[in-house]
Amino acid sequence: MTSELDKLDRRILVILQRDARRPAELIGAEVGLSASAVQRRIARMRDDGVILAEVAVIDPKQAGRPLTMIVDVEVERERPELLASLKQWIGAEPCIQEAWYVTGAGDYVLIVVARDVEDFEAVMQRLVTDNANVRRFQTRVALSTLKRGLLVPLDTTS
Repeated sequence: MTSELDKLDRRILVILQRDARRPAELIGAEVGLSASAVQRRIARMRDDGVILAEVAVIDPKQAGRPLTMIVDVEVERERPELLASLKQWIGAEPCIQEAWYVTGAGDYVLIVVARDVEDFEAVMQRLVTDNANVRRFQTRVALSTLKRGLLVPLDTTS
């Protein structure tokens, strides 16, 4: 069940997106609520699936994964069981940070982080070996990261 987000919910979410460890007391002081009211709202938004996860954002370079590749994947057939198998494989592969099922020339776009070219090649070899439905893939190398994030813009004025 999706909750209706009011102005206070959206303001809380803006704060949490920047710092999920911010104490409810400080959030409450910023939005004009008690700490317990903030905690109740956060709990409701977690229960309703508005807040999906609270994670640490790690710099891939600092973590030994300096190489970022953007991979377009094209499949042979779009049969539901074959797509489900590929989606499951993508979801389980730790080197794949993001994945989208898309329209256009390819069927999927993947963001893959790797230690080096050999590490990336091993991931792509597993992709093709474990998924016979993959027709081909095309890779672009990210030369630099201009922006990375998961912040969802929220209107806090209404």
